[in-house]
Amino acid sequence: MLARLHRTALAHVGVRARAKLTGRRGIQIWIPVNRGPDFATTRAWVERLSRSVGAVVPELVSWKWGVAARGGLARLDYTQNAVNRTLVAPYSPRPAPGAPVSAPIDWDELDDPDLRPDAFTIRTILPRLADRGDLFREVLHHPQDLPPLR
Repeated sequence: MLARLHRTALAHVGVRARAKLTGRRGIQIWIPVNRGPDFATTRAWVERLSRSVGAVVPELVSWKWGVAARGGLARLDYTQNAVNRTLVAPYSPRPAPGAPVSAPIDWDELDDPDLRPDAFTIRTILPRLADRGDLFREVLHHPQDLPPLR
């Protein structure tokens, strides 16, 4: 649900982005950005967007770090956008049973109630690529300016 709210928010401000399953526990949203704004500016923009989304459904979101402290609520982790953090690359296998793969998805796939962050594996990702093409390509080749958020 939270990724779908981000989809709506990004469409509202006219920003192209791509959702990507992590292959483990979550969904990441990648936004191609033109060169220009510094790290602090882009991080502040992402935080503002995430906090706006979280404000729509405060009953679902916790801003606390510790999983135990969240009481079963989700954390919109804009802090992954950090200099000292690593993010799993698209199409990377994860070290978990079944060999799940981090995979970009179309926004409409978020509407599938059976979608899971580990939905694709090393056995299913190549047929998916053959069928759908590289869904991450637009992130690599279509940067954009981030609009002001009000």
